[in-house]
Amino acid sequence: MIRTLLLAAAMLAALAFPAQAEDVTAGGLKISSAWARATPKGASVGGGYLTITNTGSAPDRLIGGSTDVAKSFELHEMKMEGGVMKMRPVAGGIEIKPGQTVKLDPGGYHVMLVGLKDQLKQGSRFKATLDFEKAGKVDVDFVVEGIGAKTGGAKSGGDHAMPGMQMK
Repeated sequence: MIRTLLLAAAMLAALAFPAQAEDVTAGGLKISSAWARATPKGASVGGGYLTITNTGSAPDRLIGGSTDVAKSFELHEMKMEGGVMKMRPVAGGIEIKPGQTVKLDPGGYHVMLVGLKDQLKQGSRFKATLDFEKAGKVDVDFVVEGIGAKTGGAKSGGDHAMPGMQMK
């Protein structure tokens, strides 16, 4: 009886904490907090986010990636220009200098999953391979958060819009 109660308590505790992606190290790079937003049914694009820290002595560059959940894996940047939020592909990749941490998050650098093959559902996971100029190919596990989540590991995964956008 006590064993059953302990097992049930452990399972409830595991459910109380949000799922988080495992940290991955490749050379001097540490990739952490990989997550994506859930998508509405029929959506053709999705967004992915993560943090990259370079603890090495040489710069590296994230130049692309791939995943089975989408036809293409693109690096994009959102930024304000003349009071208007604009999104563009990142030419040449994203440099990570020694000692630098680069966050790919809503409203800045991010991954665009173009040509989604299926809906990204909150609570699910998918694998992707990041392609770095020096570190090479690095496998990462993405956790899918709520449609409007602002960060990975959010307790509610609520509908929080990106800056300047309204969610309906």
